Amino acid sequence: MLLFAGKIVNFYKSLQPPSLPKGIEILFPQKDSEVMKTIEAFFYKFYSDNNPRRLIFGINPGRFGAGTTGINFTAPKQLKEFCGIGHSFKPQTELSAEFIYEVINAYGGVKRFYSEYFITSVSPLGFTKNGTNLNYYDDKKLQETVRPFILNSIQEQISMGFKTDRCFCIGGDKNLKFFLDLNSDYHFFEEIIPLPHPRFIMQYRRNQKENYIHQYLSVLQLS
Repeated sequence: MLLFAGKIVNFYKSLQPPSLPKGIEILFPQKDSEVMKTIEAFFYKFYSDNNPRRLIFGINPGRFGAGTTGINFTAPKQLKEFCGIGHSFKPQTELSAEFIYEVINAYGGVKRFYSEYFITSVSPLGFTKNGTNLNYYDDKKLQETVRPFILNSIQEQISMGFKTDRCFCIGGDKNLKFFLDLNSDYHFFEEIIPLPHPRFIMQYRRNQKENYIHQYLSVLQLS
C-alpha cells in the first residue's frame, strides 16, 4: 500500500497549472527539481505511514513560503530550524510561517503535529500580478478560471484517505465563503472550521498572538 508520503509527492508531481487570465502568472515551485527534492525529503520524513489525518486548508502559496519551499506555511528558515531539512534556498522567513510554527511547537512539535495534520491550500498553486502575491479570490476572472483546478485538487487529496468529518480553513471571509460554497455543492467535509489567517494576526494583532495560538490549539487538539 502506498504511504501518505508517496501519495502526496505524486500529487505535487502531477500538478498541471491551469491557463490564467492575462497579466496573472502562476507560482509553481514544484516545477523546479530542487523544490521537489525538498518536498520529497519533508513528506518522507513526516508522512511515511498511513495514519489518518485531517486537512488544514490555507488560501494559496505565497512567494516567500510555499512559493519557495513547496511546503505550505513553511519558509526556508522553518524548514531547516524546525523540520531539520537542509536546503539551498535563501534563509528567509515569512510572517505566516512564523506563527504556524509557534502553533506547531505549542501543539507538541513537528513530529506530533504532522502525524495528525496535513496543511494544504484551497489552491495548491499560487498566483502573482505585477510581481506581488495575488490570492485566487482577489480577481473574479481568476477565481472562475481556477475553480475546476481547485475542485480537482481537493478531490484528489481527499481520495488519499484523509479524514472528512471535519477540516479547517485558514483565512475567513472570502476564502471561507468560496470553500463553504464548494463544499455545499460537493459535500467534501461534514464540517469546515474557520481559523484566522496568520498574516492578519502577525501584522495587525501581534500583541494578541498568544490568544490566537490558544484559539488554534483549542480546536486542533479537540480533533
